[in-house]
Amino acid sequence: MPAPRPQQQLLAAAWSLGLLCLAAAEGGGGSCELSVERGGALYNFSLAAPTPAHRHGVLSEDGFYKVAMNDSVIWFQLCDQMIFNFDPPVCLHCEDCGGPLRCGTQCSALASNNIGGYDVCTTIGRASGSHISLIDDGNPQKGVIFKMFSSKCSISVFIFCDSAVAQLPDKFTQSGSCDYVTILRHPSGCARSVSDAGNGWGWLGTSFITILCLLGGYILIGAIYRYYFLGIHSVEGHSEPGILDQFATEN
Repeated sequence: MPAPRPQQQLLAAAWSLGLLCLAAAEGGGGSCELSVERGGALYNFSLAAPTPAHRHGVLSEDGFYKVAMNDSVIWFQLCDQMIFNFDPPVCLHCEDCGGPLRCGTQCSALASNNIGGYDVCTTIGRASGSHISLIDDGNPQKGVIFKMFSSKCSISVFIFCDSAVAQLPDKFTQSGSCDYVTILRHPSGCARSVSDAGNGWGWLGTSFITILCLLGGYILIGAIYRYYFLGIHSVEGHSEPGILDQFATEN
């Protein structure tokens, strides 16, 4: 059986390193994930992961949630920017969230208030500026709070655990000038897994794998550079001229 060529060895090394780093990344969680330890158990929440009845998790399949009260309206999407295939916001001052032609498409939460007879929009949240915490710090099974921020405003969405049904938000409260709170019930608000906190990588293991990935990437890039750019296709040994001859003569 012929020996594998150097190109194949490099590809195999890159593939193995990629799988290792991917496994480490999956253990760390993302912007829509939360892992907390309580009472010796580890509770994992993954808001964007599909459930049997909701293929996009807690994300609205319409591309946005909409809640209207009196002369005010809020639109928001969890874990992503909003998408409007119908009923887009029509309001003034939407420049930082898509502009007048694509209002609402470049942020994750928007509020409209009627001021002097005109609907005026304010960006109140972006997915890049989000934070997840427990509703009840002593009872992780109750659900989580998904909070988004903009430069001056915020929106907090209380996602109560309900394994049976999803109940859309129908009202909101406002505090200060532009801090909003609304509530929904959803299966994604329930912990997806509850495990022994002693299992898993932990932060030390994840840090070790991250360092290993960086070191492996450095070595792999060096090997590729040597092979393709310097033309060094093997490890060649060189000895100082005359040393071996001198040793043989002395013996």
